[in-house]
Amino acid sequence: MLEGKKIAIGVTGGIACYKVVTLVSRLVQAGAEVRVVMSEAATKLVSPLLFKEISGAPVAYDMWRGNDEFNVEHVALGRWCDLMVVAPATANIIGKMAGGIADDLLSTTLMACDKPKIICPAMNTNMLNNPAVVRNLETLRRDGILIMPSGAGYLACGINGAGRLPEPEDIKAYLDDFFAKRDGDLRGRRILVTAGGTREAIDPVRFIGNRSSGKMGYAIAGALAARGADVTLVSGRTALPTPAGVQRTDVLSAAEMYDAATAAFDRADGAVMCAAVADYTPDTVSETKIKKCGGEMCITLRRTRDIAAELGARKGSRLLVGFALETHDEQANAEAKLAKKNFDFIVLNSLRDAGAGFRGDTNKVTFIDRSGREELPLMPKSEVAERIADKIESLLK
Repeated sequence: MLEGKKIAIGVTGGIACYKVVTLVSRLVQAGAEVRVVMSEAATKLVSPLLFKEISGAPVAYDMWRGNDEFNVEHVALGRWCDLMVVAPATANIIGKMAGGIADDLLSTTLMACDKPKIICPAMNTNMLNNPAVVRNLETLRRDGILIMPSGAGYLACGINGAGRLPEPEDIKAYLDDFFAKRDGDLRGRRILVTAGGTREAIDPVRFIGNRSSGKMGYAIAGALAARGADVTLVSGRTALPTPAGVQRTDVLSAAEMYDAATAAFDRADGAVMCAAVADYTPDTVSETKIKKCGGEMCITLRRTRDIAAELGARKGSRLLVGFALETHDEQANAEAKLAKKNFDFIVLNSLRDAGAGFRGDTNKVTFIDRSGREELPLMPKSEVAERIADKIESLLK
């Protein structure tokens, strides 16, 4: 989403401004045009020449020194950009923005810019929590300025706490999500994605589970969000990070996933059912750890509620995508599932295909709908996710 976008970066004199050099580099590599405007304090920490070399464009930092490209610098930069970002946003610049103060090049540029603005607050924890800063941030929110939450961790002042500037990749992902929600082909669409496996408790220690890593579902959620969709990810237990721009709900059991998925589907335009949900769960769960004893142990299982079938019964004109992981009679089983659960299309993969299935980073799938089938070659799960997003996009259009 950053390809061809014009982004003005306001750099202030926070110690974290060294991170912004990497941020500018990442944005340029992603295809964005970047112009940097610095406060005087920022130039004491990072050379404007460094930003010029990284961005490939002149750097604005002196209110009284003109630029061949922008005659009235503070006005021209604001007109030129699609988005203005302040990173790091110190307590000083936040206070100026909230109070309408324009006394240097950066603050006057912010005042003159009528394009969307995003700020990334970074400062000492006590400063961040100071009532004046809290009040100023609330004023900026009311003014329509987006505020990226600060990170937490080790700060330059020697303490651990909130106020850390997010990492450059995280800021880039935040900007990606901003443009996706504004310009993406799936903007305005609300899509539910289920991912990961469920755990069905036997006792407080043991459970029945499966081998799902959640990688395929997470890749799909990320691909849809990158196109502007409002994605709700209902996830079983996994160590994967939440994809940028995705709202995640964690669940443990099939029953919890049923409740979360059916609730999210009520306000969705479609759903992708990628989770490996247990078909059976113990009829009773011991309140204490079951101790070893002689002989065999029998566990009575009962059927869980079928989430995909429930959504298929109530979907109406909404989109519903299913998954089928098979070990035999793949085509027949997938077609039966397509019809039974009222899917618009189903994604079939087989454990007999090398490189497909659980845990790996690749997959080999076949799309099956009522008009036929399309077999894809082995490819990374990220690419499979993009192909699935392509098909979803075409159907929603």
